[in-house]
Amino acid sequence: MRKATIIAVVLVLAIVVLRLTGVLTLEPVVDVKTTTSPTLRGLTLNGAGATFPYPQIVEWVRGFYNRSGISINYQPVGSGAGLSQFLQNVTDFACSDPPLKRGDWEKYRGTVMQVPWVVGAVVIVYNIPEVPANYNLRLTGEVIAKIYRGDIRFWDDEEIKKLNTEIADRLPHKEIVAVYRSDSSGTTEVFTTFLYKSAPNVWDSKLVGKNIEWPVSKVGRGVGGQGNQGVTQVVQTTPYSIGYVEWSFAITNKLQVAAVKNREGNYVLPSENALKEALRNINLPKSPLDDFSRTLEETIYAGGPNSYPITSPSYIILWRSYQSNNKALAMSEFLKWVATEGYKNVVPGYVAPPSEVINLLLKAAEILISK
Repeated sequence: MRKATIIAVVLVLAIVVLRLTGVLTLEPVVDVKTTTSPTLRGLTLNGAGATFPYPQIVEWVRGFYNRSGISINYQPVGSGAGLSQFLQNVTDFACSDPPLKRGDWEKYRGTVMQVPWVVGAVVIVYNIPEVPANYNLRLTGEVIAKIYRGDIRFWDDEEIKKLNTEIADRLPHKEIVAVYRSDSSGTTEVFTTFLYKSAPNVWDSKLVGKNIEWPVSKVGRGVGGQGNQGVTQVVQTTPYSIGYVEWSFAITNKLQVAAVKNREGNYVLPSENALKEALRNINLPKSPLDDFSRTLEETIYAGGPNSYPITSPSYIILWRSYQSNNKALAMSEFLKWVATEGYKNVVPGYVAPPSEVINLLLKAAEILISK
């Protein structure tokens, strides 16, 4: 618990820094006001899960508490652990980068809701002292896959040099340290899904998931980090390393970010427009009670000339009804507040979702208080 508290404090401070850099201001799609009953003030909702959306959740938790007096305790333990705690009724809600798999959704059909409420990106970060800070390394899914398989060993490998001719002579003959998540991670599932979709001849479908056996670790060139914050720290402190983290962590910690080749053959850096382009072809279900299992496949390595290829929503997962009526009311108010006020302040590294998602949040809020 002390470790989780320290992480929370550090990331709250990080959000303060992010707010000083400016936020994206948006108008609410639907004019719904949050009105908090006095009986709900002082109530605490407990959640756990993905570290991917954590900086944005911290911002929302603080804003909602100031508005309502309702506390939200969210532990960034990773998508896998968070979902497990939720399904065992340890917490009131979970956050997961991938939605429920079809089989899990069938098992809990009609009793569980999910909404892709945060949109972010997994970025490829690296620490190569010889590469200028104003240069973004260009990488393909195939090259990244070969690094994490252990097939590409040094930074001056010909495959990397061919993609970066401007600085080819500055790429050092140093072993690449591949950093990955050591916990059960939705960010890892997003990343490995991208590797499989972009380089199926290199990255096997058996190596897609929240927690895999990394081939690069078997050859002694892999290092694990706990959570997005753990991977960030390892890359920061390990020269010649490469890793994958949610975009906001790279911004906050000033990590160098690679331009990644998308499906159209263009090298794209993460940006608000690049993430939104990746979402254009997503087919969202009409109800938060529906199956969302195909949406991850639709956003990762999506088409579009300027689409960022590792764009991903992150989901809030909650029950359709709660034994405590007050908890249901509090959760409903939180969802309404996020939909109408929360998206006015989007932390750098995320983008506001399309209006269809905002309406799904409002539908979930109504279902919670319906009889």
